Amino acid sequence: MTMKPTATWLMGCGAIVLNGALAMAHHSFDAEYDSTKPFTVTGIVTKLDWINPHAFVYLDAKDENGTVRSFKVEMGPPYALVRGGWKRDTVRIGDKVTVQGAALAKDGSNGGGSMPTTAMILASGQKLPMR
Repeated sequence: MTMKPTATWLMGCGAIVLNGALAMAHHSFDAEYDSTKPFTVTGIVTKLDWINPHAFVYLDAKDENGTVRSFKVEMGPPYALVRGGWKRDTVRIGDKVTVQGAALAKDGSNGGGSMPTTAMILASGQKLPMR
């Protein structure tokens, strides 16, 4: 069975459009984050999202004034986390963790747009890569 040139052309155009849309869906690090401002935050885990393309951990931490601030921390994709020693239940809601991050958001948010991280230190002292 042979395809007509029109059907082949339409399928090719569809593939190009789909690939372009997928490429634009991923964010640019330099557009969202200031790499000259690494961070460390210690807090209590309030929520976990083990999803693709990035897993997220949410935590509440007290600042210098005792005010609780909420953070949304972006991790790597689940498959990469597993390679780095993570399991789905490595971190649980209520755990105290310290997150080391690569950069703060340029918009000054506490991770409303998420914060890219490099490592998480568990209460036990174990340090796990986030990417």
